[in-house]
Amino acid sequence: MRTMVVLGAVLCGVAPATLAQTAQRYPIAGDNIAIFNLAGTVRVEGGTGSTVVVEVTRGGADAGTLEVATGPIGARQTLRVIYPDNDIIYRVLGGHSSSSLDVRDDGTFNGNHRESGRGHRVRIRGGGSGTEAHADLRIVVPPGKQVAVYLAVGKMTATNVTGDLTLDVSAADVTASGIRGALVVDAGSGDVRVSDVTGSLNLDTGSGNVAVSGIQGDEILLDTGSGDVTLDRAEVRSLNIETGSGNADATAVKAENLTISTGSGNVTLVLLAGGGTINIDTGSGEVIATLPADYGADVLLDTGSGDIDLGSIPVTVRRIEENHVEGRIGDGRGRLQIETGSGGVRLRKA
Repeated sequence: MRTMVVLGAVLCGVAPATLAQTAQRYPIAGDNIAIFNLAGTVRVEGGTGSTVVVEVTRGGADAGTLEVATGPIGARQTLRVIYPDNDIIYRVLGGHSSSSLDVRDDGTFNGNHRESGRGHRVRIRGGGSGTEAHADLRIVVPPGKQVAVYLAVGKMTATNVTGDLTLDVSAADVTASGIRGALVVDAGSGDVRVSDVTGSLNLDTGSGNVAVSGIQGDEILLDTGSGDVTLDRAEVRSLNIETGSGNADATAVKAENLTISTGSGNVTLVLLAGGGTINIDTGSGEVIATLPADYGADVLLDTGSGDIDLGSIPVTVRRIEENHVEGRIGDGRGRLQIETGSGGVRLRKA
């Protein structure tokens, strides 16, 4: 009898931990959906049927204190993981890592839901005292949905989704592949990798490297405050790359209009087709532009300090100075303007 009592006590002690590791399933109906979570890993996957399904797995010593809320906010159906404390411990970050953000009482943050104001300040750390809890999410998205996923810290991946997708993180790496639809990635800090997308792409990160490959669509916008941008194999109407500090490399590109701007950093462009208008500007760095054999444009090349090398491209020169060239390539139907504050300008033929 005594053995049974002891065994019962042990089972009661482990039950909350066991429950915390069990995924709970939440179907979310509707076509416009937003999901919010402060800490954890998030996996977004393509699925079938008509309903978005979110699987929530709580973790951490205080996992049982997390609540999950659902319901409409504005025009969107939502799922929100509610944390009970303003100090959250997520040990995956490491002991010295910390991130802070404003969270509203309903569990939302970032995004366009501003009716509740800025909310209360929440700090998420890798160690110390506070509520040790996080939630890992698996989000299954059937075709044709508009889904926005907000994560403060952790890691986010999205694969094989057909629909319009927004991935918003405060401090986390983001990886997305196999997306068929408009993709928006907004990261406060963290590296972003995107591949195999059919549709428009809008990517904005405060700091972090950006790597994009295999894109077909109408428009690509890539913007990072600090970090290198690498683009390979893109076929779009319009391409815009901007980095405050970092190199910008765009290879195997087919685009009609291109704008590449860096505060400081080298620029490499390999254009396979198109190029009606090309505008490249760097405050400090070398520019190497490889152009199609049939490319024609009105040309302006200018460098504050650096050489201008036209390579084997025949340019009909109208005006030439030490660091300045104006002229025409071929039929002059497009426009090519390259300016650098310090650094050389080099043209190459594909």
